[in-house]
Amino acid sequence: MLAPMQGLTNRAMRMVQAQLGQPDVVFTEFLRVRQCTPQRISRSDRRESAAQIPATVLSSAPTLVAQLIGHTASSLAEAAQMVQQQGVEHINLNMGCPFGRTTSGKTGGAMLRAPELLPDCVSAIRRVVTGSFSIKLRAGYDDAEQVFSLLPMFVDAGVDFLILHPRTVVQKYSGYADHTITARLVELSKIPIIANGDVVSAEQGRLLLKKTGAAGLMLGRGAIADPLLFQRIRGTLPDAVDVDQRQREMRGYLSAVCASYTELFCGDQQVLCKLKAALACMSDERLEPWVTRLRRCHTLTAFKAELSLG
Repeated sequence: MLAPMQGLTNRAMRMVQAQLGQPDVVFTEFLRVRQCTPQRISRSDRRESAAQIPATVLSSAPTLVAQLIGHTASSLAEAAQMVQQQGVEHINLNMGCPFGRTTSGKTGGAMLRAPELLPDCVSAIRRVVTGSFSIKLRAGYDDAEQVFSLLPMFVDAGVDFLILHPRTVVQKYSGYADHTITARLVELSKIPIIANGDVVSAEQGRLLLKKTGAAGLMLGRGAIADPLLFQRIRGTLPDAVDVDQRQREMRGYLSAVCASYTELFCGDQQVLCKLKAALACMSDERLEPWVTRLRRCHTLTAFKAELSLG
């Protein structure tokens, strides 16, 4: 699965990832569920959730999951119905984002601060979703053991699968993802668990599946840095390549993203800003001089020129 990453996994990026890495499942960026308007999801977010990858583009297009972020049972259920009416069958609830807004209600990972409200939210969505309903969550708000107390509620409510990022919300992205928690949850759970967090190589991905028994993997920053990581984990491409081949792969990838972004976003500077957001995920030390030059480009023309020189 390609992880939902705000500002990164827009429909243009999802298209390129589907073409190159061929993930089985892709997620929208989170769709903000609004409380004070009949249109629970904004027009721009509705366009995002309706952006299926057509079968004419790929012989086997990935499944699209729409991820909701909100905090009241009624509004989340109405938003889920709205998304389904657009043709998206699969719904995910975000309980993991550590940057959710808290002034208008606890959203994202902050939902874990009010566990007494979760059963109503989860049950309300489950009642209206006819396809799969999943939850992406942290191990807990400030206690990494919290997920174990929540598991029976998720099972009883009929959640189809959980995606676990085994950090707490307060950790944000510091420290490391403790996948011993993932393994314990897999052992206890009656529903499939997807492992998420800190997978940036094929070896890490396969080892994580073996050690935890997870039903699958969700890749975030690792896939943005190398979309071929999905195929490397499957064994259909080599785990590692020499620096020249790696740079050729990255040139093709970034060129495809640039072309796709140019169609979606308005103006060269917005496209350049989005490209640099993707560069922030790249950590291959062998490419650091080249990536640094790309980061320092002030115009899209210069960025394209550096791509061709790479």
